[in-house]
Amino acid sequence: MDYEKLGLKMGLEVHQQLNTKEKLFCPCDCNLTDKEPEFKILRNLRPTQSELGKIDRAAFEEARRKLNFIYDAYAHETCLVEADEEPPHPLNREALEVSLIIATLLNMHVVDEFHTMRKQVIDGSNTGGFQRTGLVATEGVLETKYGNVKIDVLCLEEDAARRIGQEKGKVNFRLDRLGIPLVEITTAPSITHPEQVKEVAYHIGQVLRSTKVKRGIGTIRQDLNISIKEGARVELKGVQDLDLMSTMVENEVKRQVNLLKIKDELNNRNASVEDELHDIAPLLKETKSKIIAKAESVFAIKLNGFKGLIGIEIQPGRRFGTELAGYAKKMGVSGLFHTDELPAYGITEDEVNAINEFLGLGDEDAFILIADEKEKVINALQEVQRRAKISLQAVPEETRKALPDGNSDYLRPLPTASRMYVETDIPAISVSKELLGDIKSDLPELPDEKKVRIIKQYNLSEDLAKQLVRRNRADSFEKIKAESGVDSTTIASTLAYTLKELKRDGCSIDELNNSILLEAFELLENGKISKDALPQILANVCSEGNSPQEAAESLNLMMLSEDDVEKIIAEIVSSNKKMVEERGMGAMGPLMGMSMKKLKGKADGKLVNKLLRDKLQNIE
Repeated sequence: MDYEKLGLKMGLEVHQQLNTKEKLFCPCDCNLTDKEPEFKILRNLRPTQSELGKIDRAAFEEARRKLNFIYDAYAHETCLVEADEEPPHPLNREALEVSLIIATLLNMHVVDEFHTMRKQVIDGSNTGGFQRTGLVATEGVLETKYGNVKIDVLCLEEDAARRIGQEKGKVNFRLDRLGIPLVEITTAPSITHPEQVKEVAYHIGQVLRSTKVKRGIGTIRQDLNISIKEGARVELKGVQDLDLMSTMVENEVKRQVNLLKIKDELNNRNASVEDELHDIAPLLKETKSKIIAKAESVFAIKLNGFKGLIGIEIQPGRRFGTELAGYAKKMGVSGLFHTDELPAYGITEDEVNAINEFLGLGDEDAFILIADEKEKVINALQEVQRRAKISLQAVPEETRKALPDGNSDYLRPLPTASRMYVETDIPAISVSKELLGDIKSDLPELPDEKKVRIIKQYNLSEDLAKQLVRRNRADSFEKIKAESGVDSTTIASTLAYTLKELKRDGCSIDELNNSILLEAFELLENGKISKDALPQILANVCSEGNSPQEAAESLNLMMLSEDDVEKIIAEIVSSNKKMVEERGMGAMGPLMGMSMKKLKGKADGKLVNKLLRDKLQNIE
């Protein structure tokens, strides 16, 4: 595709949790829990008018779903602020300072005063129906090989509650995440190529990783805004995989291009959408379709000129009918049936013909039917009608959920400015020149800079240095190295690879803090354990809670004396006398393997090699 000709524009939003001790507006810890809730809160949320009397369209659609929201709450991990039963406490100053550091690293213009705003959100993720947020900085610039990208704004806000599950008419959230400080970094729509998106996300990630932010799954979320010249702005939520970003862009562009083609064909056919909903249950009394047979109501709508277009593929494996079904599903139904896929699913050709005749369909006309509870069916078909009418005019502005295969699914309409209003419970905070001066004088080292420095300073390979930085273990490496005489490569490889393997095997490596690791390396430095024994010792520390010394003793991994090692090697050589006589020094490899297996990590490999070599040479 010719992205320049198509007028591709993109903007990236990066949401990153900050690693502060307290939440943004209360003293609760910023830790998640999987404990059983100590009490639950039930809420129903509804949209409110902005100061100009307008209602946000996304909030209005959520309210139509009439959902009950249940919140898991705790006596210690949450408080009355998260329950929206107490006013917010003063802003977390530590979180503000971290966000100022990030803004400075991105060369942004910091505001003189920080004002907290309320952003209306009634999908249940906030008990009060709004999220608190405030502008920290504007107008940053990132250089990329595809051109400069402008960073519009950096905001400090509170994270939402965790969605735990959903059942009929109810959504369950957990309040432990609600209120954790979060920075939102938003670029201008100045990204023009799919590969450029990945580059921008990487650069922003590098800046964030150099500061006090949380690490791990769920601590960073990325959303992507995409539009083409004749299309519309679409927000893709949850674009997590950097390697998948370019594919998501390509698939969204294909979707919009195909929707524009469908629009043109519909206009060529003078297509239209009728408003009437038709009760067709009497036509399907004897149906073999299990879905329709057990439904309370079955209604259909007539789409003039839509036949053959509903089944057109607009993204890999997804059709225009999937788009329409996405709108229906938001009203609580499981899906819909349309002309281009019938007869199927137990609906016979005779039943299809009966419906066509009842609705008075022409050769180019189509119908869509939905079977479920009457109120759900009516709401769902009205949403399908609304979406079908939009298809006659334009690509709709939407918020869509990014899918693992690089496609996307409809979530809700794109929010409007009508959802923002002032938070009156929190005073403005002045950002002084002195504070900014202190921050600028003590900025953290960026990851790429750190990688280059530790390669040079500690004579590490590029791969080891890269892994240390990527896994956020470069600082630990330098602290341990400063206090240990163990060679840099052994320390680095243990931190970069051994800990990764232990975690993969189910070990809780969070127990292995710097002091424990240093103690293990001191055993190695003093010749009490071998390098090969380190993984087993660290695994035992994780599982049993022993100290490295206790782990080495309990596993019988304390090093043997040189005399004891020499005796074991002599026994192995003696018992393999025939091999030695036949091969001479060629027996070195097999004997080395036998020796290391016998010693079980209780001797250094270099010492074993030396003693074995000396023994064989003396025999010759």
